[in-house]
Amino acid sequence: MPEPDAAPPCAAVRPHRVDSPNGTRIDPYYWLRDDARTDPDMLAYLAAENAYRERCTASTKPFENALYEEIVARLKQDDTSVPYRKQGYWYNTRFETGKEHPLFVRRKDSPDAVEEILLDANQLAEGHEYYQIGAVEVSPDNSWLAFCEDTVGRRQYTLRFKNLGNGEILATSIPDVESDLAWANDNRTIFYVEKELETLLGLFVKKHVLGTHPSSDVLIFEQGDHSFYTGVAKSKSERFIFIHMESTVSSEWRYADADDPTLEFKIFLRHERDHEYQVEHLGDEFIVRTNWQARNFRLMFAPIEAGSDRASWRDLVAHRDDTFVEEFEVFKGFLAISVRSGGLSKISIKRLEPPHAEEFSIASDEAAYAMSLSANPEIDTELVRYAYSSLTTPTTIYDYNVRTGASTLLKRDPVLGSFDPKNYRTEFLFARARDGARIPVSLVYRAGVVRDGTAPLLQYGYGAYGLCIDPIFSSARLSLIDRGFVYAIAHVRGGQEMGRAWYDAGRKLQKMNSFTDFIDVTHHLVAERIGAKDGIFAMGGSAGGLLMGAVANLSPGDYRGIVAQVAFVDVVTTMLDDNIPLTTNEYDEWGNPTEREDYDCMLAYSPYDNVRPQAYPAMFVTTGLWDSQVQYYEPAKWVAKLRAAKTNHNALFMRIDMESGHGGKSGRFQRFREIAMEYAFLLDQAGIRR
Repeated sequence: MPEPDAAPPCAAVRPHRVDSPNGTRIDPYYWLRDDARTDPDMLAYLAAENAYRERCTASTKPFENALYEEIVARLKQDDTSVPYRKQGYWYNTRFETGKEHPLFVRRKDSPDAVEEILLDANQLAEGHEYYQIGAVEVSPDNSWLAFCEDTVGRRQYTLRFKNLGNGEILATSIPDVESDLAWANDNRTIFYVEKELETLLGLFVKKHVLGTHPSSDVLIFEQGDHSFYTGVAKSKSERFIFIHMESTVSSEWRYADADDPTLEFKIFLRHERDHEYQVEHLGDEFIVRTNWQARNFRLMFAPIEAGSDRASWRDLVAHRDDTFVEEFEVFKGFLAISVRSGGLSKISIKRLEPPHAEEFSIASDEAAYAMSLSANPEIDTELVRYAYSSLTTPTTIYDYNVRTGASTLLKRDPVLGSFDPKNYRTEFLFARARDGARIPVSLVYRAGVVRDGTAPLLQYGYGAYGLCIDPIFSSARLSLIDRGFVYAIAHVRGGQEMGRAWYDAGRKLQKMNSFTDFIDVTHHLVAERIGAKDGIFAMGGSAGGLLMGAVANLSPGDYRGIVAQVAFVDVVTTMLDDNIPLTTNEYDEWGNPTEREDYDCMLAYSPYDNVRPQAYPAMFVTTGLWDSQVQYYEPAKWVAKLRAAKTNHNALFMRIDMESGHGGKSGRFQRFREIAMEYAFLLDQAGIRR
């Protein structure tokens, strides 16, 4: 993709001191930070970057548009989700042809009954460049709907209420809340979490009573430790309201009887460092997922009134070194458990009553796949709903009958056009890291691709927060694979695919493992002739954008092109500023730069700090002006510094969405515009232009 004669934007250099207990750094582009997002110089620079990218890619714009039309043509426009039953109603969402947003609907008594529209997000989105509905919760008596909406993209939701009897949406609204809600059983009281406006942390659990002004809402709990995320939830049994607090390495849960007019919260077990747990209610006890003396977690019974006495807890699902317990659903007589074993996500069933108290797994016959628990709001049922997907199998919803062992297929996501899974191949393999670790890798490619070292390859990675990048289907990705690309997911350390130890080996002082793992996977795929040495591309977003920035500095010659989405790249400066959203919650993820050892470690890999004069791959960088997770100025500063330092003429483009945040566009079709733009860049760099 040749650059036009016009020079790329050149950001002004305005040296700024960034002080810390461990030294002072000079940031030449710090001025691009404007929390109000109104500075004319900053906005002019972002506009110049967008204009430059548009000029440079004008020749491939028709190809990009064709890719978009191709991707969208695979979608069933009037699609609908599988209904699930709760409190006598069947709930689901559906899309109408040509519409960007979903309709939330329900039917009484039967999935074939007359439809009642709870919310039409298309109507609510009118007049907004960005619109996203978060939590949607119906009161226990089915008469009120509470929902959260975001009209900016910064996850600052507004809580609103709808009377389902007469269809009126109340004028009452509560701004700046988290997307967490819990109804009490009086059908008038709802719990929510209010954000602190500077840090955007949810710190204040409040109680609102319908018919009262929000200014009179009672503060139930204030979070004083800013390393914790705070939320509210209701037990599946509808008996308890929970306040839950989670940091990287510890948890605390509080509970109140949802029928108690006083709604007095009790502490289940006070938080302590390195103990993480979650609570759910079943019968006369709580079920606890805990890493107490169980690095990969186990499930235990605990008396409701004696949570602090761990001597009274009893093993339900014991700890295993080779299996990570990720989450669980309670049912009358059994549990459905999401586990990770051998790098893959699976579902196991644990019966609670003898003589059939054995644990068994739901089977799959594919090499790389992912199973996940779906909507299971009812306890008294023998059916478990789960989702299955692989790199060649569209997401498929099943009901599994625990008594008979039969799985009933309810829906497979439609892929319109000529798609046939028989035309594709998927593999799951391991690459050897430089320190001997075995790194899982998921692959998909079109049948007939020859392993002769000539195929272009896109390698994706994330590697942070213990989040796993599962090998699941993407119909959009077919636009790359059908043009000869191999697609690979490098399940690097920092994720949790191989258990808790895999996560711990890729955070804080061990963070460099994430980056070298990714590079070592690249070397393995080239050595095995799966991808062309001069045709390897890399992609990652958010913390995966940090991964992209690090490998661009560490091993630029291994990659022909890199796509870095909403990239977290200015690690040290961000982690020194506790007013930035997320900073205080993440010292146990990245480290605290006021401590010397952490500071030196972070400084050694921070992409922005390690930009230097060298030849960089072609790069496509994205950000959103209203991003609350990774502030827009991190990618903007990084691109400015790369422009000044790089020694070659490879393309360097930045796309700034001036109306959205971390997740990009909110509409169903709008997000495919962004994907088409990135794919056009990758394909053009690979020399594929149709």
